Amino acid sequence: RHTAVDLCGDSRHRSRVSCSDGRRTPEDRHDAEDTAATVKVTEQSDFSEFITSERVKVVAMLALALALCNADRVVMSVAIVPLSLSRGWSKSFSGIVQSSFLWGYLISPIAGGTLVDRYGGKVVMAWGVALWSLATFLTPWAADTNLWALLAARAMVGVAEGVALPCMNNMVARWFPPTERSRAVGIAMAGFQLGNVVGLMLSPILMSQGGIYGPFVIFGLSGFLWMLVWLSATSSTPDQHPQITKFELEYIMHKQQTSSREKRRNTTSVIPPFRRLLSKMPTWAVIVANSMHSWGFFVLLSWMPIYFNSVYHVNLKQAAWFSAVPWSMMAFTGYIAGFWSDLLIRRGTSITLTRKIMQSIGFIGPGIALIGLTTAKRPLVASAWLSLAVGLKSFSHLGFLINLQEIAPEYSGVLHGMCLTAGTLAAIVGTVGTGFFVELLGSFQGFILLTAVLYLLSALFFNIYSTGERVDFDTTGLKEHNI
Repeated sequence: RHTAVDLCGDSRHRSRVSCSDGRRTPEDRHDAEDTAATVKVTEQSDFSEFITSERVKVVAMLALALALCNADRVVMSVAIVPLSLSRGWSKSFSGIVQSSFLWGYLISPIAGGTLVDRYGGKVVMAWGVALWSLATFLTPWAADTNLWALLAARAMVGVAEGVALPCMNNMVARWFPPTERSRAVGIAMAGFQLGNVVGLMLSPILMSQGGIYGPFVIFGLSGFLWMLVWLSATSSTPDQHPQITKFELEYIMHKQQTSSREKRRNTTSVIPPFRRLLSKMPTWAVIVANSMHSWGFFVLLSWMPIYFNSVYHVNLKQAAWFSAVPWSMMAFTGYIAGFWSDLLIRRGTSITLTRKIMQSIGFIGPGIALIGLTTAKRPLVASAWLSLAVGLKSFSHLGFLINLQEIAPEYSGVLHGMCLTAGTLAAIVGTVGTGFFVELLGSFQGFILLTAVLYLLSALFFNIYSTGERVDFDTTGLKEHNI
């Protein structure tokens, strides 16, 4: 007589249920209860578990890295004011100097995205932070040497920072299940925006104490300190982490909702299918959205202090403070947007519709607010309009940014790199173009209105062509399905 295991059981579970009579021993019932408990545990994760988990520590470190990324980036937006005055630079030439960061940022995101998909986020992020921190530290000495040295230092910051967002996206996709990714991106991007606040607010203070060297030295050294903690406390994937609990690992793996075939994919042998990636309209939806996001982000980040200084005639410290307020608003609304996005999905709203809602708020809102900015007569009112624009802009992180993980989970790093490269080209045009536009028209009004119109058109494009479903970019016959 064959046993139940021979005919109808999985030997791994060693079930003792008889196929003929269905009777179970007490030990069988105990095993079934354990299995049910495991399923229940892996399907649910309460808030206390979430905030003490290893995955939250990982995203907190990512948030700190992105804060340093933006602080090192934005310090030049403040330093450019005394530099241009002491060297007699015009607004158009100041725009060229600020764009040197973007020329470096242009060349690294695709390579960085490919590297992070191949080697993992831990190593690539560590190298990126080390290089941009070194370049930031050396920037004031480069400025004292000659213009070309300054441009080269800022370009190196851009090259190194090109890996930051692909690393973040890659690690969030591996560490967080779909129902928590919006929240994780919200936390990481809150750090990203707080970096703007820290950079804009501390730079004038540090410059008043240590000259132009102050902020560059402090932020540069902070990056090396972060790197030491990162290398000792994180891993690229949950299963490689030595301190992760069995509960958390099972929870992440259970909720990932990926096929076993995808889990076995060896990304070290994957050659990104660039032509197939570009042949799908959902790819172009995220590329166009990222390009507009970068245009608005870098134009506002680079020109806010000069805008307040020249239009409202406030001093450098006041200009920096008025410029910092909107970014603090973005950090706050970004987390709220992430929580709301996850809530919509848990309550049954489709991922596609959720992403379109977030993207619409994130682009239509800033477009309307920038139109309001053109009517502002006082710096406080202007800062309020900018706070509304930048705060609502954070919703787009839960639109196009997280959508990269959904349409191409196995190529999220390289696809993000492609989007960043396109976005950097748009940012270069916007940053340099602002200076020439202002010199030509004599005010910022025209360029602000142009940016508002582009926001509205980009929102329309995303709503027409985006999807929250996985897109088949391979030749392996995988079908599109909802993540």
